[in-house]
Amino acid sequence: MDPLALALLPGIGPKRLLELLAEENPLPNLRERFPQAATGLAQAERQARRERERAAALGVRILGLWEEGFPEGLTRLPQPPTHLYVQGDLPEEGKAVAIVGTRKASPWALSFTRKLSRELSEAGLCVVSGLARGVDREAHLGALEGGGSTLGVLGSALDRIYPPEHRELARKMTLVSEFPFGTGPKPEFFPRRNRIIAGLVRAVIVVEAPVESGALITARHALELGKEVLAVPGRPTDENSLGANRLIQDGAYPVLSAGDVLSYLGFSERPKEAVELSPEEEGLYALLRQGEALPEDLAQALGVPAERVLSLLTLLELKGLAQALPGGRYGAM
Repeated sequence: MDPLALALLPGIGPKRLLELLAEENPLPNLRERFPQAATGLAQAERQARRERERAAALGVRILGLWEEGFPEGLTRLPQPPTHLYVQGDLPEEGKAVAIVGTRKASPWALSFTRKLSRELSEAGLCVVSGLARGVDREAHLGALEGGGSTLGVLGSALDRIYPPEHRELARKMTLVSEFPFGTGPKPEFFPRRNRIIAGLVRAVIVVEAPVESGALITARHALELGKEVLAVPGRPTDENSLGANRLIQDGAYPVLSAGDVLSYLGFSERPKEAVELSPEEEGLYALLRQGEALPEDLAQALGVPAERVLSLLTLLELKGLAQALPGGRYGAM
């Protein structure tokens, strides 16, 4: 009997599944202990065959709770998934961090997330998030820019990428879901998704999150699993930062840079290659490191024409030291 068929049976959760699979022949035990579930076995076996055929066609691996290689962090969840659909390589738990936050993130949070993720990726960490709009998207993009790996945990099946505009991004990263093929997104699926994010990582970093944010659900799961929770402080008057600020009040480690994360978790930063800058570029870069700014404000501060500042910004972008931000602003990388 295919263990996946048992996993797909309604009413057979992770505990019952492992108990049945511990039997040399689980079928008699299934019929005796769970007769109502057993009536659906033939249908579950057909579904299991379809799932495996679809997985093979898409290059997806179905990894069961009963198999060696199933993520250890997920086995410690009160209600672990019975199986996972995995496209790509799972990270080592000790070298993975989650970056999560609101879908309706502020420009500063989007910029900070991308920079933080890129630098953590450059340091050799895998960045995990939920492939949602806002903070999640920037976390994945930053990790890819850093040349490292990133993993997205979905609240839908792997053949139903949500949101649909992230399909191209999804092709560049590892994907994980617990939902059978063809399952679309539903509001109740995302809290379930969040527990998997927490289980796969060593630490959860909350960038910007209101008090009702799903990011706080991820943080709560992390705490229940004994994982580290860190948070990026925001302005006390910003509703979007209230959840993250309260996490810090409750003991979450405050994050002001990637260095804070690496130091707190005991990792070392990889030295960056030296980049030669002209005196003009050095002056502009120094201003950008003080905070985001518009080109005209930078031109006024430097006492040079705006056209020259735009040229210098392009050079700094090519050297990986500056980035264009929403609203026409620029910031340091």
